[in-house]
Amino acid sequence: MKALILALLLAVASVQAFGQPAAVIDGVQMPAWRERGGERVPLVPGMELRAGDRIISGKDSRVLVKLSEGSVVKLGENGSLRLAEVSASKELFRAALQVLEGAFRFTTDIAAKARKREVSVRVEQVTIGIRGTDFWGRSRAERQIVCLIEGAIQVGAAGEQPVTMNQPRQFYQRDKGKTQPVGLVEPAQLQQWAEQTEIGAGKGALRRGGRFSVQLGAADREQPLRAVRDQLREAGYPAEIAQRKDGAKLTYIVRIRQLPTREEAQVLADQLKGRFGAAEPSVIQ
Repeated sequence: MKALILALLLAVASVQAFGQPAAVIDGVQMPAWRERGGERVPLVPGMELRAGDRIISGKDSRVLVKLSEGSVVKLGENGSLRLAEVSASKELFRAALQVLEGAFRFTTDIAAKARKREVSVRVEQVTIGIRGTDFWGRSRAERQIVCLIEGAIQVGAAGEQPVTMNQPRQFYQRDKGKTQPVGLVEPAQLQQWAEQTEIGAGKGALRRGGRFSVQLGAADREQPLRAVRDQLREAGYPAEIAQRKDGAKLTYIVRIRQLPTREEAQVLADQLKGRFGAAEPSVIQ
C-alpha cells in the first residue's frame, strides 16, 4: 500500500512539474530582490526564476523558493543565492545552486525524493551532493556550516575526499579554509539555526495566492504616485500602481499585493507607515 501511494504521489508530481517553471518565488519577507542581467527588481510571489538569476535578501528578510520537482529552498537575511543551473523536463530535473552568503535550507518532499533529478548546492568551496533529504547551511565570512536534518548528503571541499552524513544533526564545518571533523549539534542549536531561514508569523510577509493588499497612496492621476512606487521598489518592496473604480470615479492607487491574511497585511502597513512617501497605509482586499 505504501509503495502504491508513493507511486501515485510521484505520478501526480511529474504531471504537475512538466511544463511549469523550474523555480518560482513562493513567499517573501521583504526586502528582497532578483538580479538578472544587471537589473535588480523586488521579489514577488509567483515570480519565475531561471538559470543565472541571483536572489538577494536584505535585513530581517526571508525568501522561499519552490522548485517544480517539489523541493523547497529557503534563504535567510542578508543572503545571496545564485541559480547556476535550473531546468525541468519530463525525464529529469536538474539544478545547481550557489549560496554566496547567508543561511539557507533545502527540503525535499516525499514525491520529490523518488523523482529522477540531479541537484547540488555549493557553499563557497564546499559542494553538497543531494539525495532525498533535508539540510541547513550557512556561509558567513570565512566559515561554512552544513547540518543534516534528515536523509543523507555528501559534503566536501575542492581537493578533499567528500564525507557522507546520514545521521540527523550531524554537521560539517570549514573555517578559514580548513575542514573540521564532523560533529553532532545539540537540538536547541539546530532549532536556533533553522529559525534563521523561516518566515515567521506576524512579519508582514507575502505568500503566493494571498488575497489582501496594502494601499500606500491614492490620487486621481497616476503621475504623483510614481515616486512612492519607485522608492518602495528600490528598497525591495514590490509596489505597483493599479486603478480602482468607485462608481463613476476612477482612482489610482499604489499597493503591495499577496498578503495571506488581514493581520499580516496590517503588520506590513504598520511597518511602512511614514516611510517611502507612504503617510497612512491601509489594508484592502
